[in-house]
Amino acid sequence: MMNSMKIFRLITFSRCVLLLLSPLLAAGNTARVFAQIAVRGETVHTMAGAPVRDGVVLIRGGKIERVGASSEVTIPTNYKTITAKVVTPGLVDARSVIGLAGYLNQPHDQMQLERSAPMQPELRAIDGYDAREKLIEYVRGFGVTTIHTGHGPGALISGQTMIIKTVGNNVDEAAINPDAMLAVTLGEGALGQAGKPPGTRSKSVAMLRAELIKAKEYEAKQRTAKEDQKPSRDLRMETLARVIRREMPLLVNVHRAHDIVATLRLATEFNIKIVLDGAAEAYLVADQIKAAGVPVIVHATMYRAAGEAENLSMETAATLRKAGIPVALQSGYESYVPKTRVILFEAAVAAANGLSFNDALAAVTIDAARIIGVVNRVGSLEAGKDADLALFDGDPFEYTTHVTGVIINGQLVSETAR
Repeated sequence: MMNSMKIFRLITFSRCVLLLLSPLLAAGNTARVFAQIAVRGETVHTMAGAPVRDGVVLIRGGKIERVGASSEVTIPTNYKTITAKVVTPGLVDARSVIGLAGYLNQPHDQMQLERSAPMQPELRAIDGYDAREKLIEYVRGFGVTTIHTGHGPGALISGQTMIIKTVGNNVDEAAINPDAMLAVTLGEGALGQAGKPPGTRSKSVAMLRAELIKAKEYEAKQRTAKEDQKPSRDLRMETLARVIRREMPLLVNVHRAHDIVATLRLATEFNIKIVLDGAAEAYLVADQIKAAGVPVIVHATMYRAAGEAENLSMETAATLRKAGIPVALQSGYESYVPKTRVILFEAAVAAANGLSFNDALAAVTIDAARIIGVVNRVGSLEAGKDADLALFDGDPFEYTTHVTGVIINGQLVSETAR
């Protein structure tokens, strides 16, 4: 009898606990499935047209359902409503090493550059990315929702890059393009140490040219040879063959004007896609860059003017934009703690140095998304695109403004003012 009473009491207690927890369980399940959210902003910068005053963004199933003025968009009763002074698309960092480089600044979390050989195109960012790296959470708090990250500058070919969302417990959850570009360095940054090649600029270009010729021959044999005569699988050549086929751009970190010209010459010679990275002296050869139709991921606005970048200008982004060259901004790579810049601040300073507000915002949203090849998903607030939004309590480029909320894939991932 006593055992029966204990069992009865246990069942009753369990039911009570389930009743108490059911709202929380339901909320957790909703978060996993996708929320229905209405974001209302005094100003909504869609980056697909003029800003919308007193605007509404409806989010459903992780996607943007509708965008418009509150007078035209009815918020359904079952949608959670979030308000903000200013709403923008989630920010897009066009070049970073976050996830391979970590905030501790110790050897075990600095995996952005392999120095054992000058050319290693087979290295994949996806194999070295740490989705739980604290720097990811850090930049996400400032509205950064998409990052083009991977192997950093400092080797002739340092490896592949990838594009990720700043969410997820592992790389598979975060990645939206696991092999975006192939990172290359030309100029002083590519020179080998202790007598190792390349030792000069000419040697750097010659080594890269030779590797591209090999890749072209490898690709032709793979395409035309009989099955039993095809070359053995070669990870290095497979990657470079994608470059030859124009499937993967070379992301060339280069600063000096004459190195930029050498890069453009190489791109023409092999008819390959390239994106200039850094390009501190790009304003000196803007006409040639424009003629080549090459986009530039400009150095961080507040980058240190030293070494190859000694002639950089805070007006570089504005100068290139005025010349009709597609431009995006980046956080880049920093050798000191906290190991990353924040593109929100870099864009703000660019806006104070020649870029209009809209052009500066575009450089970290729609234009950045277009240059790195994900404009079909992110970069603007349009129906059908990923529901990635940054919410502010004022002008995003004012230093007194806070990021009050961040939404990624339709989920509110941050609502702490930063």
